[in-house]
Amino acid sequence: MSAPIVIPPKAPIPVAKPKRPSRFWRPDRTSMATRSMLVGASGVGALAALILDPGFVSIAYVIVGVGVVIVFGILTPPRMSTTQWAAAMGMLALLGVAAVRGAEWLVFLCVVAAWVLFTWTLIGGRTWTGILLGTFAPWRAPHRTVNFVRRRKLATRSAPRVPAARVVVVSAVSILLLLIFGSLFVSADPEFAKIFGGFAPAISVSNPGARIFAGVVMAFGTLVAVYLRRRTPTVDAFAPAPATPLPMWEWAVPLGVLNVLFLGFVAVQTKTLFGGDEHVQVTDGLTYADYAREGFWQLMAVTVLTLLVIAVAVRYIDRRDAGSRRLARGLLGALCLFSLVIVASAVHRMWLYENQYGFTVLRVSVFATELLLGFVFVLLLVAGIRMSGKWLPTAVLATSAVALLAFAVFNPDAYIAQKNVERFEGGKSIDVSYLHGLSVDAVPALDRLPEPQRSCALSRYRFGVPGTTAPWEFNAAREKARDILEARPVGPCLQMYTVG
Repeated sequence: MSAPIVIPPKAPIPVAKPKRPSRFWRPDRTSMATRSMLVGASGVGALAALILDPGFVSIAYVIVGVGVVIVFGILTPPRMSTTQWAAAMGMLALLGVAAVRGAEWLVFLCVVAAWVLFTWTLIGGRTWTGILLGTFAPWRAPHRTVNFVRRRKLATRSAPRVPAARVVVVSAVSILLLLIFGSLFVSADPEFAKIFGGFAPAISVSNPGARIFAGVVMAFGTLVAVYLRRRTPTVDAFAPAPATPLPMWEWAVPLGVLNVLFLGFVAVQTKTLFGGDEHVQVTDGLTYADYAREGFWQLMAVTVLTLLVIAVAVRYIDRRDAGSRRLARGLLGALCLFSLVIVASAVHRMWLYENQYGFTVLRVSVFATELLLGFVFVLLLVAGIRMSGKWLPTAVLATSAVALLAFAVFNPDAYIAQKNVERFEGGKSIDVSYLHGLSVDAVPALDRLPEPQRSCALSRYRFGVPGTTAPWEFNAAREKARDILEARPVGPCLQMYTVG
């Protein structure tokens, strides 16, 4: 009798992981800048040297930004997509905040956000890794940009000269020199300004070295943008590869335990979370400051925890299995819902704190950040329902940009001043030493204060608000504040104090 045939079990088929790219950049030995790119970048650099003062918030930010967009969006092939144009317009809108708001901290945040949208327009990026790497990609491109321009020079040495093009370049340079030096002469001599002031606006260059440096940086930066459009790096390819799915119980048990913990916390703390004034008043040793800070740190802890848990869990969930998808939706969705409850509580706590102790930049900014994070949790819920988060990084980026623009429209410095003035009119104390540090955005509201509180709150503007000597120095908030203070000058303030 022959022995039975034993068939060995099949070995598991290893999951093939995508190969990681070996290069950040695509090979490039042939791309070269065109004449229009070089002329456009030079024009942007000259424009920046003429009108842009990084330390002076004005409409010049968006004017230079428009020049950069024209060069990389119109003069540089291929055509940009509708999404890229939308991002470019968002970038210009963020830079435009410098034309209407005077709060330098707010303008700084908008410029940083504009940089992120700028790099995303050039490079794209559909993953968190891609967006992050794209933000830093321009800093890795200078050497390649130099070669990009150098190839143009080498290729044109043997090419036939085109007199018409040289005439255009010479004319552009001549006009540029005429504007720059004519404007300087207009500023230097009143008699000369009477004759040519209508043709050459007066400018005052307090630091010509810095202006020239800014112009060179903007010209080269525009060329870097052009190169990134022509040779986009492969940023998304460096995102972590999908992990091997785990058995259901290995991820479901930790998520279930965490949900039970969250449920117990929300159930036990319901009175604390939404108790508001009554809870603070009946609890010994609890102040509004403690109440608000607890809510804020709860929000931060829950945010980090939830985002970390979701980021790890989705990598190990087998989304091809229907049962795993249903269980993951329930567990991760519950985490997001519990997080939204605590976000609502934190927003409520901060609102009570502000109404009790007054409004500050930090408190209003935290309040706005909490609202934004609450919306991010909503996006996470949508991603969980669809069990697909490929769109999530781009959605969060767009949402953050829109939220920052809305915050700028909201005008935080003006709101802070208005609320503190209303509290003072209602018989509560006011900290004029803090209000003294607000930007020109707060001047219309602070102008409502009686003396001497008004003069103390506005003492930094006792000698007026810097004037506008050229159209590109325009700032709406500064113009409005100057008109108010010229009509009603600021008086002396002997000392800063808090009054009730």
